Amino acid sequence: MARPGSADNVTVLGECVADVFEVPGRSGPDGLALRALPGGGPANTAVALARLGTPTRFLGRLSNDVFGALFRARLVASGVDLTGSVTSSEPSTLAIAALDAAGQAAYTFYADGAADWQWTDHELAATRNNGAVCLHTGSLALIRQPGGSRIEKHLAQAREHTTVSIDPNVRPLLVPPSAYRERLPRWCAVADILRLSEDDCAILSPGTGLDEACDTWHAAGARLVVITLGASGALASLDGVTVTVTAPPATVVDTVGAGDSFTAGLLHRLAVLGHLGGRLDTLTLDDVTDACSFAAQVAALTCSVPGANPPWADELGPRVDAERLLRRQPD
Repeated sequence: MARPGSADNVTVLGECVADVFEVPGRSGPDGLALRALPGGGPANTAVALARLGTPTRFLGRLSNDVFGALFRARLVASGVDLTGSVTSSEPSTLAIAALDAAGQAAYTFYADGAADWQWTDHELAATRNNGAVCLHTGSLALIRQPGGSRIEKHLAQAREHTTVSIDPNVRPLLVPPSAYRERLPRWCAVADILRLSEDDCAILSPGTGLDEACDTWHAAGARLVVITLGASGALASLDGVTVTVTAPPATVVDTVGAGDSFTAGLLHRLAVLGHLGGRLDTLTLDDVTDACSFAAQVAALTCSVPGANPPWADELGPRVDAERLLRRQPD
């Protein structure tokens, strides 16, 4: 069990994706003006965790192309440790984003044969036993083959000494929903924390209420299920006992990376409270509420700027200042 207030390592395993947006007002009949921003759910989560002050290690397969260089620069500049990542000759994954009037993004992916999905057993074995109190993964890296099945096996071994967190981050344009539904019970069997969006729930458990869906995932093994509800906040269920938190007011530029930032805020706060490193045995509903409220604040700040650009700790004010004092307390 982690000591409350200790600076504990969280490892994030997954993909980097180049989010490509049209530049407003600069395209014409002769061509599109595009801007590529570094993204990818797991990479966004790692960046947000590190910016909040959590020691963070990212395990990714980073291409040696121009996008891979962009990913490395962003991760390193945010304070993320890349010592366990792999340099690959395969191309980076691209996601072309179209934003609607509310800032919601719809993606077209260019992902076949990309570096992110090619994990080998040997590469994953080399990342074990790094002292992390939590291993977070999910998104496309956990579902696309050949790497996805290998990551599943890696999680089963890692959970012997670390808390496991999973965000399915369902992408039905790339992977049939039936594949997610078939594999989700296996993910719940190794996950202590399952974080999903309301849209994910509608795909994974269609026609089912959120409380009933949570009960199903608890029965499969996940102790803490957190469902983000966009501007309505979040619903959290700890062993079937639920709580809702509201989202703080935000001026939304776009919602890119908001869910990833929420996950980072949740894991950061659970680490500060001393609950990562095992099976969440001492976690209380009050602490779940605290962590989700903090996570909603981090997500709201991410929505207030373009792209997946999560806040730094000093943008969150007194609450993070209090955490710094807690971390400096002697054992």
